[in-house]
Amino acid sequence: MRNALIILLIVVTLTAIFTSNEYNIIQNNFFLPDFIVNASPYLKKQTSNIRIILDVPLIAQKPELARGCEVTSLAMMLRFAGANVNKMQLAQEIKKDPTPYSQRNGRIYFGNPHTGFVGDMYTYNKPGYGVYNEPVYELANRYLPGRIINLTGKNLDYILAHLYKNKTPVWVIVNTWFTKVPDKYWVTWYTPKGKIRITYKEHSVLITGYDRKYIYFNDPLAKIKNRKVLKKNFEKAYNQMGKQAITYK
Repeated sequence: MRNALIILLIVVTLTAIFTSNEYNIIQNNFFLPDFIVNASPYLKKQTSNIRIILDVPLIAQKPELARGCEVTSLAMMLRFAGANVNKMQLAQEIKKDPTPYSQRNGRIYFGNPHTGFVGDMYTYNKPGYGVYNEPVYELANRYLPGRIINLTGKNLDYILAHLYKNKTPVWVIVNTWFTKVPDKYWVTWYTPKGKIRITYKEHSVLITGYDRKYIYFNDPLAKIKNRKVLKKNFEKAYNQMGKQAITYK
């Protein structure tokens, strides 16, 4: 009986040591797997204690591209990665949804930004909106084949960890308020793929860094390099717009 108790004590001790070591290994690995990131507050603790700002050259979307924030932010990312491309090329090459704007029986009918760029990118004198992550990811892959990573759906702390580990900026969809947009600024469209809710406050920027309190980004509309916004507000905008993010390796 005594021997059995001793063996049991040894097993329990070894298990505790192994578990403790495994925990330390996990805790010391900054870029954690999805199942750990989503379950642990550790990543948020780490991203809050770091400051990094990448020196990504700023490109302004205007005057050529009134609604071209998505392709301009993409141009900044691709050029920083070494691709020889400019915003006007990307504006021509981005997939389009040709569905025309119309109103019938109190409903708005227009394209779907998940399919392609909706409306006119070049002028505010014609109806237009923007484009979401899927067509942007597809276009980016032409210039960096096999290197583009779609981080859509990942929490903000996850993409910040990716930025820190790889020193690569991150293309995102947010809004021009950089915080949560009230419901009154959202409308419903009817598209060939069904209904979609959008806000005309939609915007795309390139995240270049962060610290404990702020997110830094190149804003192609405001023409500000490493513009900073409170992280807690930026995260609200990022979440509300569907957590859309793209980067590269």
